[in-house]
Amino acid sequence: MPPVSAFLRTAASYAWRLLVVAAAVYAVFAVLGRFHEIGVALFLGLVVTALLSGATRRLARVMPRSLAVAVCLLGSAALLLGVLALVGEAVAGESTTLVREFRAGLGRIERWLEQPPFRLNPGALSDVQSRVGQYLSSHRSTLLSRALSGAGHLVHVLTVLALAVFSAVLFLHGGDRQWSWFCAQLPETARARVAVAGRAAWRTFTGYTHGIVLVAATNAVLVGVALYFLGVPLAVPLALLEFLAAFVPLIGSPVALAIAAVVALAAKGPLVAGVVVALIVVIGQIEGHLLHPLVMSWAVRLHPLVVAISVIAGAIAAGVVGAVVAVPLVSVTWSVHTALRESRAEVSP
Repeated sequence: MPPVSAFLRTAASYAWRLLVVAAAVYAVFAVLGRFHEIGVALFLGLVVTALLSGATRRLARVMPRSLAVAVCLLGSAALLLGVLALVGEAVAGESTTLVREFRAGLGRIERWLEQPPFRLNPGALSDVQSRVGQYLSSHRSTLLSRALSGAGHLVHVLTVLALAVFSAVLFLHGGDRQWSWFCAQLPETARARVAVAGRAAWRTFTGYTHGIVLVAATNAVLVGVALYFLGVPLAVPLALLEFLAAFVPLIGSPVALAIAAVVALAAKGPLVAGVVVALIVVIGQIEGHLLHPLVMSWAVRLHPLVVAISVIAGAIAAGVVGAVVAVPLVSVTWSVHTALRESRAEVSP
């Protein structure tokens, strides 16, 4: 029997190790998928902790820490409710005008599509609207059952939010003590490495959270101001949609602006819609070449291709939640790997 080459032995040793790692990663994701509500709640709790930890520490210097945590959480909740109330008031105040503009806009779009190069048959959109109405009337019971099942999903969402708030309270009040207790339960040989990994992971996660919020807020302000001066209705709700969509890097912002372009097309015509489409390119350039290098490069050192693959893989694995979580998860993993490698280099002679 001929001897096995050194290359084949090396490749086989790496192959079975990769299979073991892949099986472990699959098992972790299977467990997370089975209990994804708990994972989402803990992730939201960590996000709130990362955003409010600095303010909590500063307030804790002049008041008890429990009171500082309560002030920060209640103040954040009041700010969030205020923004939602502003959006609701904007939609309610423009509802009558919006109905009139959208009806006129649909007529303009239909006449525009009947001209070259589209040459849509006259009345095609009206036929689509009548078919939609017939579908809704014939499937009323199915839609009602889906709405009732949606109420059950609402209970799950409220449960996740309650667990997220509870986790944030505990993390803000005694997160350092909880981490110290966890490290103390580990074997002495592993405590130093786990402490290094934990510091690197939290530093990267906090930096990413602060950075993505700042990038999202900047994008929302730019979009809101541009839509306001263009006269596009629902400028405030569309700016809020841009803020939320920016949490999905590379993909979320263009999708939100595409929705704004559809609104502009229906309300103001193709010229204003074209300007909104141009905003997709402009804001994408600002985000990619100015905001991300200045705001997030110190916390997240990932190639844009890695970011794109992470977002797509997260979306395939877990939908919108996976797309939001993918980049910070990959960033934290890479940061932990880098910190452990540097610590080993410092210890070795």
